[in-house]
Amino acid sequence: MITGKQRSYLKKLGQELDPIVYIGKSDLTENVIREMDNLLESRELIKVKLQEGSTLDPKDCANQAAELLHAEFVQAIGKKFVLYRQSHDKENRKIVLPK
Repeated sequence: MITGKQRSYLKKLGQELDPIVYIGKSDLTENVIREMDNLLESRELIKVKLQEGSTLDPKDCANQAAELLHAEFVQAIGKKFVLYRQSHDKENRKIVLPK
């Protein structure tokens, strides 16, 4: 569980990111979850965009994905949302959260 201060820090970092996962009309598939899992492990913070064909609500989709990936929901703005998960590999950790 992240604190409000940590969430604010992650929001700031997330604003600079471009979406790297796109969810279309097939919605949240196993392949999309697998790709998000790999990206979270390597990057720790990812931005996801729901495309026009998707019928999902961004916040619901973000919460569902966060639960499946054991990640933290950071924020949702429009059709985009940001997720964070600390890398399991200590050498691969890039983000140092404030206390």
